[in-house]
Amino acid sequence: MNARERWLQTLLFGTPDKIPLQAGHGRESTWRRWHQEGLPEGTVAINEYAYRQAGGTQPWPHGGIELGSWGVNPGCYPGDVDNDYFFEVDSRMVPQFEEKVVEQREGSRIVQDWKGNICEISNEYTVEYLRGGIDFVTRRWIKCPVESRDDWEEMKSRYDPEEPSRFPEEAQRLGQRLSERDWPVEIVLPGPFWQLRDWLGFESLCMMFHDDPDFVLEMLRFWEEFIARLLEKTFSYVIPDSIHINEDMAYKSFSMISPDMTREFLFPAWSRWGKIVREAGCPLYAIDSDGYIGELIPIWIEAGFNLCGPVEVAAGNDLVDFRRRFGGKMAYRGGVDKRAIAAGGKSIRDEIKRLEPVVRDGGFIPGCDHGLPHDISWSNYVDYVKLLAQASGWGHQSGRTP
Repeated sequence: MNARERWLQTLLFGTPDKIPLQAGHGRESTWRRWHQEGLPEGTVAINEYAYRQAGGTQPWPHGGIELGSWGVNPGCYPGDVDNDYFFEVDSRMVPQFEEKVVEQREGSRIVQDWKGNICEISNEYTVEYLRGGIDFVTRRWIKCPVESRDDWEEMKSRYDPEEPSRFPEEAQRLGQRLSERDWPVEIVLPGPFWQLRDWLGFESLCMMFHDDPDFVLEMLRFWEEFIARLLEKTFSYVIPDSIHINEDMAYKSFSMISPDMTREFLFPAWSRWGKIVREAGCPLYAIDSDGYIGELIPIWIEAGFNLCGPVEVAAGNDLVDFRRRFGGKMAYRGGVDKRAIAAGGKSIRDEIKRLEPVVRDGGFIPGCDHGLPHDISWSNYVDYVKLLAQASGWGHQSGRTP
């Protein structure tokens, strides 16, 4: 079974030969620690190297999502990955704002990022760290790019779905090559809550749902149409295996807006995009949100989503309970408690054992429930990959586990 078949068979509740081994990825501070503890400098395929260190001998799949836990390599934005394994769709603003330092302070700097946000970050980081998931960067928001209707009119001009740079230069050729792929392809796009939060800021957006719902609806309809057009153009070139919507919209215990407001404001866009995805023949329609997602999953299912993650354990998500409640209507990625990986030993063994019923039931690719933080040692990561390999069927060719 090739990587694409395995990935689809797993997430569509089929009969894979084994479950894709996608343990998760660290970020710069994580890798810095791992290099000090045994990971060779310059190692790109970190998951594969850890698997080999754990004694794994099975052939490692090439290309596509098997390189990482999600659609593209961590820290990459559309256009940053220059190879024929991906089909990148750039939904970002064109042109972008200038990245610059606005004010230098003793222990921090005030910067403007490419989205037009003004925020304060530690002197440990440069403004480029706000461009992608390079590392875990704490910031203090000062000003967001849309504070008035004049700002909104200017912002709209930056989102032309016909902008040629949004697609690969040789999109038709690449689409033809990918039609014969044996690895999975996923395209990642921002959802309505995610995008409006980037324009308005989290607090302003949440207040505006109540204070000026008509303005929120205007922006939501604009984004719905923009993404719908990108999807239609994408499907004229290639049919990916998954469309993945980024939609961080939950706290530790609850969603950031109520389920009723979610249905009223966000459901129409999700549902419309899902219809486009299904009619194109794309088998997986995925959504991603941190925080507690238990009250959102029923709405996501109704909107057409059939895959979600990262299922953060610290936020109270329980995959065993979710499977009991929602059955085969939703598949999952992630779900392994990052705190247990960091603790190692019995903690991570118990965590993998806890998830075994969901692994056996199908529709689940286990992996870290977010980016791997730097409190995870290299040795504990290798042990975790070994346990994950055992649970996922990545033993030796003879059938023994690594």
